[in-house]
Amino acid sequence: MPQPTQPALFATPAKPVRRSTNSTTFANNMSLPIHRWFRYSAGFSADWVAAEVERRGARRVLDPFAGSGTTLLAAQAVGAETAGVELHPFVSRVARAKLLWTTDVGDFRARAEKVLATSSELQPDLSQASDLTAKCFPPESLGPLLAIRDAIEQHRQGDAVDELLWLALVGILRRCSPVGTAQWQYVLPGKTKARVALAFDAFQDQVGVMSHDMETRQAEQQSPPPRALLSEADVRQPFAIGEGWADLVITSPPYANNYDYADSARLEMTFLGDIGSWGDLKPLRQKLVRSCTQQMARYDGDDVLRNSPGLEPIRAELAEVYAELAEVRQTKGGKKAYHSMIVAYFDDMATAWQQIRRSTAPGGEVCFVVGDSAPYGVHVPVEKWLGVLALAAGFGEWEFEKVRTRNDKWENRKHRVPLHEGRLWVAG
Repeated sequence: MPQPTQPALFATPAKPVRRSTNSTTFANNMSLPIHRWFRYSAGFSADWVAAEVERRGARRVLDPFAGSGTTLLAAQAVGAETAGVELHPFVSRVARAKLLWTTDVGDFRARAEKVLATSSELQPDLSQASDLTAKCFPPESLGPLLAIRDAIEQHRQGDAVDELLWLALVGILRRCSPVGTAQWQYVLPGKTKARVALAFDAFQDQVGVMSHDMETRQAEQQSPPPRALLSEADVRQPFAIGEGWADLVITSPPYANNYDYADSARLEMTFLGDIGSWGDLKPLRQKLVRSCTQQMARYDGDDVLRNSPGLEPIRAELAEVYAELAEVRQTKGGKKAYHSMIVAYFDDMATAWQQIRRSTAPGGEVCFVVGDSAPYGVHVPVEKWLGVLALAAGFGEWEFEKVRTRNDKWENRKHRVPLHEGRLWVAG
């Protein structure tokens, strides 16, 4: 395989541009050091998180739905100790790798050079690739990517550099694939994109970006950074954060909008061999907070709605929406189980609130970046019901701060219910 063609290994990238702090979307993070190492759509503004932590003088910040680490990194950067919980194994590994930005940059670059040198000499067996991987990467892209993967494994030493190299590889996979990607990272093998990066060049560039960001952040850090812990755990169960630990909780929980979070990293997980097919995601789907109809197999929404004690504060209103969705469902071709999904989602969130309350200090504050939902055109007042469940868990009061309107352009939309997104603030 040809050697990398860039004129200099790990060249310094352009300086990131700081953006506005008033956005609840993830897009601005793609220009921020460390945050930009992996594009994970289910996120929100890191600048906004940092501004809120500073404004509220928070010293211990918790993210119970940590995703790829936005809150942890942003709060750590402004001096707060942070802790997070994330159940998706691939996404939590991305977050843990980002938190290794304190690793020696020279060691990282030196091992990356060895990986590039080794990978240029390898000839991986392309026939071992899964069907999805073969569809997403033509041989001229797949061969070099597999070579980088195998070279990283050959130079593994069981340290932080291993994880940074792993992240450098998974961070370039979509750039090196000609297939399309939907807004929320679903893979679309039937669609193509015009610009595709060469694997060796992309890896080299990614290592350069990561090295630059690490050097910059380490130079800005005047003392050892505050502790940042991430647990691959279930927020609905007791997790490794002490009672009353956090004075501020900032998070974005799964949205009740039928997005399959288990599927968000299928391209990467398939390439790595973590799964072999879409069906292999089933065990993960069954573990995650239930927010999509793919998780509703053999789920008895009637029984849970009637008997779950956690749903008592919203049971009457939820029952009305459940009945309407069950009725509308019969008129739809797909007959998706939105009615059961909504029950499962709020049952899970009621349990999550109990654990968040346990880990939040008296007087602490919680912010959920969240949006409402309207499956089959039936409106679900997500922020209201989450606020009521928070009070039932022992919090004091809640209010909703609308940030933007969604679903207000009707062309090609499945329903015409105006939706919104914003911040649910809950006081301890």
